[in-house]
Amino acid sequence: MKDPVVTKSGFADLVGYRLDDWREDHAEVIVTVEAKHMNRSGVLHGGMLTTLIDSACGYSGCYSPPDAAPRRAFTLSLNTHFVATAKLGSKLRATGRRTGGGRSVFFAACEVRDQDDRLIGEGKGVFKYISSPQK
Repeated sequence: MKDPVVTKSGFADLVGYRLDDWREDHAEVIVTVEAKHMNRSGVLHGGMLTTLIDSACGYSGCYSPPDAAPRRAFTLSLNTHFVATAKLGSKLRATGRRTGGGRSVFFAACEVRDQDDRLIGEGKGVFKYISSPQK
């Protein structure tokens, strides 16, 4: 289940995405494409697509039950593939899944699809767990 204290961040608020589904080895981040997400050609900016992939992948490896201490991680490496354009008003869902790893590092993959289930982009990342939360 989602805990707003754990899932909220200033960056997410700034960009406008939100965590929609979060469980063991799985996370879904959603956003409706607004004017602030567009590039000068009138389509979704690549940085926005990369942000969705990075966020969904990162969350997928950091789930912890409500009664457990929150897990945190940072990105070591991220590969993004831009497959199709997304236009103003598109509803995007980035589905991340943890694909492997161990105690200190995990691997994740993500697909971003629009409301018509059209693949917009995909990516893979390597993430390192943060051993002690920073204040």
